[in-house]
Amino acid sequence: MTHTFSFDVSVWEIWGALRYGGKLVIPSYGILQSPDDLYRLICDYGVTVLNMTPSAFRPLIRSQAQSGQRDKLRYVILAGEALEPATLQSWYSTRSEDSPQIVNMYGPTETTVYATYRVMKAQDCKYTVSPIGVRVPDLSTYVLDTHGLPVPLGATGELCIGGAGVTRGYLNRTKLTSEKFPLDPFSKTEGARMYKTGDLVRYLPDGDLIYLG
Repeated sequence: MTHTFSFDVSVWEIWGALRYGGKLVIPSYGILQSPDDLYRLICDYGVTVLNMTPSAFRPLIRSQAQSGQRDKLRYVILAGEALEPATLQSWYSTRSEDSPQIVNMYGPTETTVYATYRVMKAQDCKYTVSPIGVRVPDLSTYVLDTHGLPVPLGATGELCIGGAGVTRGYLNRTKLTSEKFPLDPFSKTEGARMYKTGDLVRYLPDGDLIYLG
């Protein structure tokens, strides 16, 4: 666990481990400030799933490359800020794409942490913006124009998210809730709402989403 419990990513860190019978490793603040010490802890405890922001992961890439130890990581989940794919080039120069898999995830707090994911490949380093992939199973994603209509493939639009993970709104902020959580016109569930993220995205040729800001 590399995030404070008041940050939404910690929901996945805590329950992603405990719900499936895993062990949750909680480093001290001092260890989190030292990439070398953190990588040593990851190796010593046999950590298999690591959640980090991209900026925190960059110095860890250098530490693992210089370390004589070898980790048992299976997944590295990057989230919390936009990923610059080129920063992964040094990682892929020493590690395979599948050991561990790097998963770039996107999601605002209003959709219960993560909404989309993309399993990264070395070839993704060519992108100058962040590929955020496809929706997680309990959510729906829509790329809409200013009139609320779906945009064609390759066009830019606002990412809107519907489904079970969408929250009910903001506490005691009725006006803002009505603006950001309109009725979901694409849902088959009566009264379902979607969340307007305000983020611009477009579809890649493979159907994955790319984050533009």
